[in-house]
Amino acid sequence: MEFGRLITAMVTPFDNQLQIDWKQVEKLIDYLVDEQKSDALVVSGTTGESPTLEDEEKLELFRFCLNYAKGRCKIIAGTGSNDTKHSIHLSKEAEKIGVDGLLLVAPYYNRPSQEGLYQHFKTVAESVSIPVILYNVPGRTGVNVSAETTIRLSHIPNIVATKDCADTNQLTQIVRDAAPDFRVYTGEDSNTLPTLCVGGYGVVSVASHVVGKEMKEMIEAYLAGNVRHAAKLHGQLLPVLQGLFCAPNPVPVKYALNQRGIEVGGVRLPLVDVTEDQAKFIQSLFA
Repeated sequence: MEFGRLITAMVTPFDNQLQIDWKQVEKLIDYLVDEQKSDALVVSGTTGESPTLEDEEKLELFRFCLNYAKGRCKIIAGTGSNDTKHSIHLSKEAEKIGVDGLLLVAPYYNRPSQEGLYQHFKTVAESVSIPVILYNVPGRTGVNVSAETTIRLSHIPNIVATKDCADTNQLTQIVRDAAPDFRVYTGEDSNTLPTLCVGGYGVVSVASHVVGKEMKEMIEAYLAGNVRHAAKLHGQLLPVLQGLFCAPNPVPVKYALNQRGIEVGGVRLPLVDVTEDQAKFIQSLFA
């Protein structure tokens, strides 16, 4: 499965009652694919506010996005949780719907050992036949999926990639020692170019909602050997890539989208909308 170099972790548009706004989901998919050049979309990931989406909402999102995209981009379903049995249930249901792949976050809060992480991912992956992308985000989960554990998991046939928010040293080790054709994506927007430089494949991005076209240009410049231009673009993009995390994700990027006329609504509690100072700061990023 080719998921591409630029994968957007898509926000979930809400209406004024904080229910999924299906018409805006359509508009957002068109915008991300046609204008921002996304190769694939993660649906119901952290950026999609998965912690506050009910299972029925997640499954309907998978179904709706797959049907509306009509093959214009790959649809990756966020089905991970800190309950292996629950992750298996959602993953099997997503596979029935026909999604192109799954994103499985490391179990959070219960903080399993490395062996526990290995057994969790292995058990979920072996419950389905579609491609699986691991997701390591220690800042949210409280546990790091070590390079050694990721390398072990890379030999499971349908575990094809990782989205890893660790530093470039860990990414380098995974790139060096993982199974052939196993792909390493960074989950940190500002680490996109450094990840490519150590042999990584691409990025699963939040900022691509608003600067996806520019990020795609940077990636393509690097791959074409125009490193100087890629580095220049990286420097120009860096304030946005970092600034969109001035408040808990996806609060800032939803605000930025709304300011652009892409009506994605607010966020569900316990997240809250940007403060006045945060709003001014986000606006300054695009001034």
